[in-house]
Amino acid sequence: MGGTGTEGWRTEEFGTSHEGYVGAVLEDGSEAKPVYLDMSSGSAGFSTSEWWAYNGQMGRPRAAGYRSACACGWRGDTYPIDWEQVSDDRLDDLDISRPYHDWQNHIDSVQSQAIPVPADVTAVMDQLQAHLAPLAEQAPLAALRAVTQLERMACAVGREAAYAVEDEAVPAETIGTALGLSPAKSHSRVTSNLLRD
Repeated sequence: MGGTGTEGWRTEEFGTSHEGYVGAVLEDGSEAKPVYLDMSSGSAGFSTSEWWAYNGQMGRPRAAGYRSACACGWRGDTYPIDWEQVSDDRLDDLDISRPYHDWQNHIDSVQSQAIPVPADVTAVMDQLQAHLAPLAEQAPLAALRAVTQLERMACAVGREAAYAVEDEAVPAETIGTALGLSPAKSHSRVTSNLLRD
């Protein structure tokens, strides 16, 4: 998992479907709208919804609190900002360990709702990794050949599974929950497996 800096938090398995960040909460309890930050006098700049941009400077709103947020729409508990304890209105010094912990709990919930991979399949994959990792150092060409064989097998199995999902007309929301992805990403996952060679 990612750290607790200003970058988004991601897990390798769920990627951008459950990317987390710390968002600002305004005095009325509403979520702050994205603000545009002009980085120079030219056209360079970017929009952000992250907490550190809401310090009340340069016409931006001032956050009353902060909370974890996830790309899927989930929001964590709101923690108030004590502006008397914030030096030079620099919110990037704020301790964000509590929102990060809340987001980790959210990811645990997503993980628990995802369809489990059978234990025997997980054990085989763990064994493969244990054999292939040292092989990549000791005999890299053999490792590449083995990985190529695995990719062919994964393509064939993925295509068969995707056709079965299509035949059963499984709703995108169900697929998303089972895979721990957004409905759009889950649809893309099924489609990409159908199209794989």
